[in-house]
Parts: sequence; structure tokens; C-alpha cells
Amino acid sequence: MPVELIVFILLALTAIGTALGMLVSRHAVYAALFLVLNFATVAIMYLLLDAPFVALSQVTVYAGAIMVLFLFVIMLLGAEQLPDEFKWRDLLPAIVLGLLLFAESVYLLFQKITLNTGLSSAAGEALTDPTLMAAKLFSDYLLPFEVTSILLLVAMVGAIVLTKQEKKA
Repeated sequence: MPVELIVFILLALTAIGTALGMLVSRHAVYAALFLVLNFATVAIMYLLLDAPFVALSQVTVYAGAIMVLFLFVIMLLGAEQLPDEFKWRDLLPAIVLGLLLFAESVYLLFQKITLNTGLSSAAGEALTDPTLMAAKLFSDYLLPFEVTSILLLVAMVGAIVLTKQEKKA
């Protein structure tokens, strides 16, 4: 069995595990952190496909900006109350999945450095050039790009309206 297939299977299981952890989590902050770990796993999958620009965009846009917005709204609305007592058994799945993700990341880094191998495809090579990607994004995918930006703007305005408190005279 090729090494790339084993790494992909481990990444896929990690992505499925973090998605399930996000769905069954009782705490909104824990669910958001599971989602961040899922985004990181997907970014590593993009690295396996030799698409470093897409992987960096995945981490920057989703794990960075969007998740900060989600956590800000969760904390601002006060929907999440942290428990009074801290239990290590609650963190065990997160620690195991985090260590698994770290081990896979280190393995991929050393594999790229020492062997310089990976899955290469025409699509992966086209996605490494930001100029070609921008031309494709703003020509063929302009409408979905604009709809997404408007949707994010509406979500931000909605969060502000929901959390705005009336001034008492």
C-alpha cells in the first residue's frame, strides 16, 4: 500500500472524526474548535494534492477569519457558559485528534523535504499560481464569489443587530 494512500486515509478519518465531534459537541466553543481542526485537516489534504496556495487560503480564510468571527459571535451573545469545574476527560478526544494531526503534519513535512514526492496533477499545478487562480476566480466564478461576500456581510450585520442593546435614557 502506497504511503500517500495511508496518509490520505488517516487524514480522511481525522476529518470525519472532527466533523462528528463538531456535530455531537454540547458546547458551542468546542464545536468551533473541532471545526478549526477539520479545516486544518482539509488544508493538509490540499498540500497532498500539491496545491499550497489553496491550503494557505483554507487556513487563512476559514480557520483564521471565519472562525474568529464565529467565536466572537458565540462569546458576544453569551450562548456558551463555561463549566465551573474542569475535567481532563472532556479534552481527551481533542488531545488525541490534535496529536494525530500534528504527527501527520510532521510526516508530510519531512516527506516533502526528503523525498520531494507527492500527488501531482494538472489541476494541482494550475492551483499553485495565484495569477491563474485569480483570473479563474474573477472570470468563471465571479457570481459565487460575490454572493459569498454579500452573504458574509449580511451575517455580520445580522450579528450586530442581534447583539445591539438599547440605550436606556
